[in-house]
Amino acid sequence: MKRLLPYLKLTIVCLVLVVGIQAQVRNKHKLSRQKTNQAQQGKQKAASEKYVPVDKYDPARNAEQDIRMAVAEAGREGKRILLEVGGEWCIWCHTMDAFFEKNPELLALREKNFIMVKINFSDENKNELLLSRYPPINGYPHLFVLERDGKFLHSQDTGKLEEGKSYNLAKFMAFLKEWSPPESKSASK
Repeated sequence: MKRLLPYLKLTIVCLVLVVGIQAQVRNKHKLSRQKTNQAQQGKQKAASEKYVPVDKYDPARNAEQDIRMAVAEAGREGKRILLEVGGEWCIWCHTMDAFFEKNPELLALREKNFIMVKINFSDENKNELLLSRYPPINGYPHLFVLERDGKFLHSQDTGKLEEGKSYNLAKFMAFLKEWSPPESKSASK
């Protein structure tokens, strides 16, 4: 019996260790599942939040945040971002809005391929820090095309798209087609 006592003690210690290790493994799995569930809930919440387009020049808006939200939406939808810099004071900005409204095929092409964000430039808020990241602007409105990740791609002087007291439909269509995301260019032609 004295010979069995050390083996019995060793067996008990081993059982205690095994039970303890199993409890730790269960806790790790439980924590891992909780983290995974929280991450999935966070993704679902972000995906369920509806992006609200910035379609007005508003000096009170946070243009940095607007672009971040547009980048997130562009990533979800596989689109590029079209920044339109101007202001309520800008006659050609209003002319461009009216031009899109009068040309539904142009509007549809823009909506299919771009997340549009209006960036205010006015005496109240020139958004100088934000706009300093992009090439200089010579006139308003001005368009910047960004990749879905926010990387700058192109600066467009809208004066080159004008015709008379409005815009040229063929030139505007060509511009949007040229800068549409690559996978949708063939579909938009």
